[in-house]
Amino acid sequence: MKASGFVFRAAGSLLCRSGRLGSTATPRIAAAACASAGGKTEQSGPDFGLLFDIDGVLVRGRTPIPAAKKAFQKLVDSKGQFVVPVVFVTNAGNCLRQKKADQLSHILGVPISQDQVMMSHSPLKMLRKYHDKCVLVSGQGPVLDIAKNLGFTKVVSIDELRESFPLLDMVDHNRRPKLPSSPIVNLPKVEAVILFGEPIRWETNLQLIIDVLLTNGNLSNTYETSHSSHLPLLACNMDLVWMAEAQAPRFGHGTFMVCLENIYKKITGRDLKYEALMGKPSELTYHYAEYLIREQAAERGWRAPIRSLYAVGDNLMTDIYGANLYNRYLEERLARKSAKAVAQVVAATGAPAPVSQEVDADSGWESELASPSATSCKSILVCTGVYNPHTEVPKDASQCIKETVFHGHRDFRFDPALVEPGNVVQDVDAAVELVFKMEKFTTPV
Repeated sequence: MKASGFVFRAAGSLLCRSGRLGSTATPRIAAAACASAGGKTEQSGPDFGLLFDIDGVLVRGRTPIPAAKKAFQKLVDSKGQFVVPVVFVTNAGNCLRQKKADQLSHILGVPISQDQVMMSHSPLKMLRKYHDKCVLVSGQGPVLDIAKNLGFTKVVSIDELRESFPLLDMVDHNRRPKLPSSPIVNLPKVEAVILFGEPIRWETNLQLIIDVLLTNGNLSNTYETSHSSHLPLLACNMDLVWMAEAQAPRFGHGTFMVCLENIYKKITGRDLKYEALMGKPSELTYHYAEYLIREQAAERGWRAPIRSLYAVGDNLMTDIYGANLYNRYLEERLARKSAKAVAQVVAATGAPAPVSQEVDADSGWESELASPSATSCKSILVCTGVYNPHTEVPKDASQCIKETVFHGHRDFRFDPALVEPGNVVQDVDAAVELVFKMEKFTTPV
């Protein structure tokens, strides 16, 4: 796959894109930057960044994992400032970034800013072509506030849709209208659907989303199952399961998406199509996370370009798959740049040298995200969450049942190499120790 997380309906595959998000932050000269071995000065700063999953790595439900506090004591100096750039990459999407930052600050005992937090829906800021459309949002928590904070100006919730069309939600007999009623048509026509995360009432959300898709956003109409296309659908967080306090993983938003996809196909005979898939393991998510790492380093006045990323997670199918997928993208991108450089040298000699069309494939998002500076993204798996060290992933994809082994989303193919972690450690503290050792990094005394 060549992906930044976007599923383009015309191609039916994941395509790599990159670009630039606004203007580069003005660097602030840090009073005391970190020092490391290998000849780096305090001013140059570290040339690597850390990406941490949250559930199963730092917490289980609302319970902190003991190793988390210990790990983060190593990551801040005596003034409480991070000695390396750190971003928290979570597939959660039921709150605003500031609230998640406050929760992490309390759990870890170190100050976390919202600029260090990446929710599964964060890349929606870049999809400006949808910001002025009327979008229906599904999920829980302050979904209207989340959507508006991301730049969407016309937002409708499932609850608002249900109130305007009270006869559509009929599964729960106790919620059916007591008296015959007519639709209260006071909502604009829905033009796109955004799935933020698992909702509270699955039957209500599934019913109304299907209604919107099959009526082209006009719920006063009857189903139009003969159409080969449907309204744009954007989804965040593809986790089939996640780890809370229970002994076994719990259903995640990916499970809800499986239900929606199968209901749509059963009714229409066609596959449900996504305009965009965001959250781990999409490459776009890691590309955006790297952007936040670079911004953080710039604000600290660290001049060394970020060359390596270390992604710490507990889920083979999202954290490890995503980090390895992004690493593959970085390797392929480096190879394309090398091929282009060789072609330019050959061209300078006057010899014909056709350049692959893929060489400039990164230009599509130049108006949104800067091209990555990292050349690698190394995956580190911890044993405190979803991952069970006593089970094995089949090496041969042909010898496994995809539906029972590969928990990733339907639109990501199973590749055993992508679920093979670079390193396996007991917990997040061991992960930090490992990274420092690999980078020969020493913290200030």
